[in-house]
Amino acid sequence: MSKANRQEVKPASKASLPVSLRRNGTAPVLSGCLLALALAVPCQLATAAELPVALGTAGTYAVLAGQTATSTGQSILLGNLGVSPGSAVTGFPPGVVLGTINLANTASAAAQRDLTTAYNDAKGRSTAPVAVSGNLGGRTLTPGLYKSTSGLAISSGNLTLDAQGNANAVFIFQMASTLTTTSGRKVILVGKAQAANVFWQVGSSATLGITTVFEGNILALTSISLATGATLEGRALAQNGSVTMQNNDITVPSTPKHGK
Repeated sequence: MSKANRQEVKPASKASLPVSLRRNGTAPVLSGCLLALALAVPCQLATAAELPVALGTAGTYAVLAGQTATSTGQSILLGNLGVSPGSAVTGFPPGVVLGTINLANTASAAAQRDLTTAYNDAKGRSTAPVAVSGNLGGRTLTPGLYKSTSGLAISSGNLTLDAQGNANAVFIFQMASTLTTTSGRKVILVGKAQAANVFWQVGSSATLGITTVFEGNILALTSISLATGATLEGRALAQNGSVTMQNNDITVPSTPKHGK
């Protein structure tokens, strides 16, 4: 492995970072749905439990791109940064990578192979999918598999994911095309839901709007773009295209110990 393509960045301390690590809610079982009913907000119950999508070595990356990774402003990545088969990275510094930078080397190539496996796994899930389409904003969803034959958006309201007290609960979203959020929208985790257990399989590209607060692992076939100030607790993993950042915080979440 070429030393020029592998850079180690060691911060003085994690506590000094301007990264907000959100803690999951501990509401009792069904609390999210009961609240949704009280507020006349639709709550949808999935019908089958899903196992998490295994990310392999791609799971160590906050950002993994196929061609380029670009940042403007001071984006902060708590996790690795990789590009393969491309090798172009711009904006680091002033951006900060609290992990390893791997550019067109053995490690990033392996991560891309693992991402392809994970993407195909997520795309291939087929047990009792719940059909969804259009805007998910304003809804409360429970664990399970959600499938869209087009794109999905979070607009005109936030999306709440309620694990119903099960910290191991898994959410998988399949979409044939794009994933988008509008400015200021949020994915909210309640009932012990964890960002590490949320997977977004995107058939083309994903775009997070200005100051969006997003939760989960984005597995995109093409590209991922984060607008100014958007934050992601999860991973931005793009197979064939680029990851574009603008003063963003991206934090790799802790992996739950399933079955414990």
